[in-house]
This record gives sequence, C-alpha cells and structure tokens, in this order.
Amino acid sequence: MKALPKTTLLRRLIHEGCISMPGAFNAATAKLIERAGFPAVYVSGAGLANATAGVPDIGLLTLTEVARLAGYIAAAVSIPALADADTGFGGPENAARTVREFERAGLAGMHLEDQAFPKRCGHLTGKELVPAEEMAAKLSAAAGARSDADFLIVARTDARAVEGFDAAVERARSYLAAGADAVFPEALESEREFREFARRVRAPLMANMTEFGRSPLLSARRLGSLGYRMVIYPQGAFRVAMHAEEAFLRYLKRRGSQKAWIESMQTRKDLYELLGYDPKRGDNPPEVKL
Repeated sequence: MKALPKTTLLRRLIHEGCISMPGAFNAATAKLIERAGFPAVYVSGAGLANATAGVPDIGLLTLTEVARLAGYIAAAVSIPALADADTGFGGPENAARTVREFERAGLAGMHLEDQAFPKRCGHLTGKELVPAEEMAAKLSAAAGARSDADFLIVARTDARAVEGFDAAVERARSYLAAGADAVFPEALESEREFREFARRVRAPLMANMTEFGRSPLLSARRLGSLGYRMVIYPQGAFRVAMHAEEAFLRYLKRRGSQKAWIESMQTRKDLYELLGYDPKRGDNPPEVKL
C-alpha cells in the first residue's frame, strides 16, 4: 500500500484525536522523537534560532535558512513535521512564498503569527500585534499559495497577552474565515481559558505546553478532552540537552576526564542505529539526501 503524503497523514491524525508533537531543533532530535513513538514532530523557530545560530527568538533567521533547516528535519523522519513560520517573513506575498518553500522542503504544515516584526517569544511581555486585517491578508495569501490542499496552515494569535481574551477569540474567528485551517492561541493563562477558547472557537486547536511560560502545564490527555487537537512542546528536548551538556562540560573542565559520564552517554552503536548507518559498509546509506 502506498504511504499517505505527510500532509494528508497530519490532517488524518488531528481528525482522529489529539496528537503530541515534541519540538526538534535538528534532524537527529527528530529521529529520537520518531523512535519514541510520537506521530508528528514540531519544528520550533526558537529551537532553530537558539541551537543553530545561538541567537534569541526574535525573527533573526531568514526564510531560506529556516526552510533549509526545517527541511533537514522533515527529510530525516517518516512522520509529518509542522514548522514555525514566525510572522511569515514579511507581508502577504512573503507568506505565500513561505508556503511554497516549506512545501518544497517536505513540511506538512506551518503556523503564522499576528505579532509585529521584530517578534518576541510568545510568553514574554512587550509584544505588539499587527491589525487583524493585515494578518487575515497573510493567511489568505498563504492558503492560496498551496500546491497541496492538505498542507496545514495554523493561525497563531498572541492577542491574549496584548488585547485580552475576547480579542483573541475574535481574531481567531476572523483568521479562520480568511483561510486558516486551525488556530493556535498563544499564552493562555489558565485551564479555564483553554476550555473557554475551545468552546468559542470551533476549529482544530493547538496548545503550546512550553516550560517556564504563562500557560499551566496540562497533559495532552486533558487538553484533548478540552477540544485541542495538537499539543506542542517546543523547547523541552532542547532545554534538557542544554542542562545536561552544561553539567557535563563543567565536570570535564573540573576533572579533566569524562569517564564518570560514560553511562549517561548515547553509545556509538546507538547513534549509528539511529542514523541508519552500518560502518561495515564504509559509506552512507543510499537513501540519504541532503
């Protein structure tokens, strides 16, 4: 049986229930996410900016950079990948081009946000929004640019922290009317708000369970019962890795040997298995494409 396109598979998954999507900041992490049994992977804009360029999540990477990095992730796994497109890298024409580039990169969907550029992390203060009409124009252009009708376009609104909860609901409804397939209400502040948003916005919804943010850390099962279809964990794997790396490097600097950490390391054998590499063959697997 021919495998479903990843775009179609993602839509089927969210139609059938609520899916968890850990964030990958590189292709190796995406492979671990797939190996752990998750049905889809999220490509965090913050993760790419922080881990790849060592810069904060304020829209510093270009469309070309994000599409290439996200493309490595999408190509490394058989599960769908949904990517953070920030503000669409400009106006409506730029948002349309973003869709085309992300489709070429093999992504199954993306989300666009209604912040003004330069954007800020969604759980920080000091955010500014573009007018709802401007965001609607971007979404309309993005939807119209698809060559694959199943490519998922998620409208993220940061209005809760700027204009209030009711404004977030109204913006979400206008974004759906403009062509968005799903809605991502960023930085809701209580379980009651998650429940009320789902009651008032009838569409596939995404919840962001980022750590150290403004939202309570609800389980995927609970969010599913409230009406959400996608739950992302953008920086969890990155934060765990960075914490462990810092502890290791401090120990290595102090002791001058890594021997005490060997049991905490991924083995060479496990890495090769993850990458699908057989060193006895002396070359890379033939299916590898960069």
